[in-house]
Amino acid sequence: MAQNMDPQHAKKRKTCRTLGIILLTIGGIFTALGVGGFIISIAISVPVPFLIIFAFLGMPLLFVGTILTAYGFMGAVARYSAGEMAPVATDTFNYMANETQDGVKTLTAAIGQGLSQGLAQSQPTTSSIRCPKCNYEDSPDAQFCSKCGFSLLKSKPCPSCNEINDPDAQFCDNCGQKFT
Repeated sequence: MAQNMDPQHAKKRKTCRTLGIILLTIGGIFTALGVGGFIISIAISVPVPFLIIFAFLGMPLLFVGTILTAYGFMGAVARYSAGEMAPVATDTFNYMANETQDGVKTLTAAIGQGLSQGLAQSQPTTSSIRCPKCNYEDSPDAQFCSKCGFSLLKSKPCPSCNEINDPDAQFCDNCGQKFT
């Protein structure tokens, strides 16, 4: 951050602070003289018009002095504010994180349960099983093919050549295709 800062920044900040305080002081004195002169002239019923001019000069000086002083001390005020707010924000975040853990766990468990139920319902139910030897469709609970008598439980057809292999085979006996 310091690399991007204007090299004359410190000098400008000091000038704003110094000039701002000087203008605030002069403006305050002029405004007090002008307002005080106005009040005195009303109290003693003697017009003192030249003191009113001080109020009209003092108020703009007060305004400009306030702006310059605000800009001169803006960084310090911002750093102080950040130093005061950051620990509160950290404490709030930690409190929220600690106090909501059970709720988050409950919510994620409910979402997981809903997803698993939804996936279970979306799985297609097989109404029949196809014999790998003769391609006959049998009932899903059949252990042997009703047409050719081939064992439906102890077979693994090769996806490449349709050769029937043992259920624990890693490769096809006929073409050598690896089973995944």
